Amino acid sequence: MGQIGTARVAVLQGRAHYYEQGQADVMAVAIQTLKAIGCEALILTNAAGSLVTEAGPGSVMLITDHMNMTGVSPLFGAQGNQRFVDMTQAYHPSMNEAMRSAAKASNVTLHEGVYAWMCGPHFETPAEIRALKVLGAQAVGMSTVPEVILARHQGLPLCALSIITNYAAGMSPTPLSHEQTMAYAKLATNGVEGLLKAFLETYKAPL
Repeated sequence: MGQIGTARVAVLQGRAHYYEQGQADVMAVAIQTLKAIGCEALILTNAAGSLVTEAGPGSVMLITDHMNMTGVSPLFGAQGNQRFVDMTQAYHPSMNEAMRSAAKASNVTLHEGVYAWMCGPHFETPAEIRALKVLGAQAVGMSTVPEVILARHQGLPLCALSIITNYAAGMSPTPLSHEQTMAYAKLATNGVEGLLKAFLETYKAPL
């Protein structure tokens, strides 16, 4: 917990993934805690594979929508009408616009696209990537969507950034590996830090 400029922030180090124990709601307590301590908005980041050639490894993509390809929800077992969450504008329009402005101010090229959530931990096949392209995805990864659903369940507005660490299966001769993911995530660190700092300097949480 701390402060960046005039913004008070709570930062989580990493996340637990669905593929680790097969629990889609593993981040529920973390998201509920952020809401309980007074957080007004949430920024999510992830590492993702690109399905479009113009967004290569080391670039940053603003997630404008997502596709849940796993068939599971972190709200399985939740009670009450609040579990029927409207996901129409899951990624808040004003936060997205503020992130675009921050990208211009910090001289960061910000790609945009739809993120497809696959369960992992194995990478996708080339056939699966071709299918995701047909469905309209521009990025693919193994996280984030559960936290988006949980945040919307808590009434937290949010936006999300994908750090592109590789081209998806079948798009590059380079073998996919977690080591590649970590290496390219580090390359994008400075740009993402500048982008988030510029965002926090001007952003006001939506009512």
